[in-house]
Amino acid sequence: MLEIKNLHANINGKEILKGVDLTIRDGEIHALMGTNGAGKSTLSKVIVGDPSYEVTEGSIIFDGHDLLAMKPEERANAGIFMSFQQPIEIPGVSMANFLKAAVNAKRKYQGLDPMKASDFLSMMREKRKLVSMDSKLVNRSVNEGFSGGERKRNEIFQMAMLEPTFCILDETDSGLDVDALRIVAEGFNKLRKPETSAIIITHYQRLLDYITPDTVHVLLDGRIVKTGGPELAKQIEDNGFDWIKEEQ
Repeated sequence: MLEIKNLHANINGKEILKGVDLTIRDGEIHALMGTNGAGKSTLSKVIVGDPSYEVTEGSIIFDGHDLLAMKPEERANAGIFMSFQQPIEIPGVSMANFLKAAVNAKRKYQGLDPMKASDFLSMMREKRKLVSMDSKLVNRSVNEGFSGGERKRNEIFQMAMLEPTFCILDETDSGLDVDALRIVAEGFNKLRKPETSAIIITHYQRLLDYITPDTVHVLLDGRIVKTGGPELAKQIEDNGFDWIKEEQ
């Protein structure tokens, strides 16, 4: 699915990623943990193609293709999706029009005809139920006037509509209360298929209580310094990162 080798990246001349190696196979869920500024969000933005970041060394192969040679929209159409840490508002653009454009862009990339209006509306009704998305929110502009929890729920709703094969949840649990966290996590779990893979970026064990990762990685100072099973996240929850730093 995704293979990253010796990835180096910087922003404004400052090196953030300093040799990341990571392999994620079909169907695997990997959690990525680390201190603030360690490079977690940078890694996610490099994967989706944020032009603010410059890759200076290394490679990313996605489903056999050179991801770094693809434009951001090509990466999205190929099946990569990222749930943002702080989803933005898009005033004047309705959720329906936004998602219809995104869904049909992906269908065009796949060589398919645009989705009929009736089929699209039916799909929206079906998918919003997965994340308990209020129909009133769907009829508003993208994230305009949404609470933090509603914005995160909306991200999972968009994921449901686009049906990606590789998802990045960048601190989706940030700012969520217990009920919203459960709804968002359960929505993600309902959307999982045998071939769906994901990176979950989080500081806390609580999200991983709902979405159980196959592998947990610790990213510190631009490198993955420790890898383990779900129990590693619990160790970090109990003891922080200092004991890992001392091992280095």
